[in-house]
Amino acid sequence: MNTINFEKKRLELEELKSYRILLYYKYVKIENPETVRMEQMGFCRAHDLLGRILVASEGLNGTISGTIQSVNAYMNWMKVHPLFSGIEFKVDEHDRHAFLKLHVRVKNEIVRLGLKEDVDPLQATGKYIEPEEFRELLKKTDDSVVILDARSSYEFTVGKFKNAKTFDITNFRELPERLEDIKNLKDKTIVTYCTGGIKCEKASALLLREGFTNVFQLHGGIVKYGHEVGGEDFDGQCYVFDQRVVVPVNTVNPVVIGSCTVCGRNTEKMINCANAECNAHVLVCADCSEKLEGCCSEKCTHSPKKRTYDGTGYYLRGVNSKNYKITSEK
Repeated sequence: MNTINFEKKRLELEELKSYRILLYYKYVKIENPETVRMEQMGFCRAHDLLGRILVASEGLNGTISGTIQSVNAYMNWMKVHPLFSGIEFKVDEHDRHAFLKLHVRVKNEIVRLGLKEDVDPLQATGKYIEPEEFRELLKKTDDSVVILDARSSYEFTVGKFKNAKTFDITNFRELPERLEDIKNLKDKTIVTYCTGGIKCEKASALLLREGFTNVFQLHGGIVKYGHEVGGEDFDGQCYVFDQRVVVPVNTVNPVVIGSCTVCGRNTEKMINCANAECNAHVLVCADCSEKLEGCCSEKCTHSPKKRTYDGTGYYLRGVNSKNYKITSEK
């Protein structure tokens, strides 16, 4: 291939990845979440940004997609916003929007624990461990350090750090009741992690409140770890909350740990069951996904609520994603 053709091919590949996906959060005291919600909604609409943004009195949590220009405009705006200066963004490339719609909502918490007594990450959290230091911790052979996964079971079944301690939970608010399982580890060094940092930050605050004393958290979560040190010793892929569903992390020593719930073969393909009444997050290989039309079982293929499978396994609840018009809420 001559130089001219090579440069043309390079530019074509760059054009294919003309979108960006942002993952970000910040715990910060917000006096009027509704005002912030309206600001966020207005900016995203004006710049054709899609995704999900949650606002609460404890802060903001978002993941959005848009063109390079729109995403850059959003990051620049947020960095000079009086509430969000210093906010960190995890940025991925993509070839299109990663979401079907824009949701900007006010919630009681930006990541829900649902406790009667709030856990406030603004008061005390585990100390940050940067990706490089975390990579070295993973190589320890003694049991003085416990790597604690703060995510739900459907997330870590497709990928997790080697030898990480996990909890059999379906959502984050089940975590407090499972701490009884690790009460014998209070004399250990505990390092929490999650996808982008928001869950492990609140989990570390919860652990401190419950009497754990030597608590740390992976700064920026799995995504930052992958970007900065190549994801070494992260087995499998990382579950994400957009149309990609799972993304690769480890470029150093990758392995596949997932297995198809239908046939048992190794797979990294995860879907939401096409049966809207089920909607389970499950690992189903490409062959079984096609055979079962995006469902997790033969039974679900006969449901009158079955959505059209488009190969992604990503849906809005109650919506046929293949025919859904991309839009934003009012």
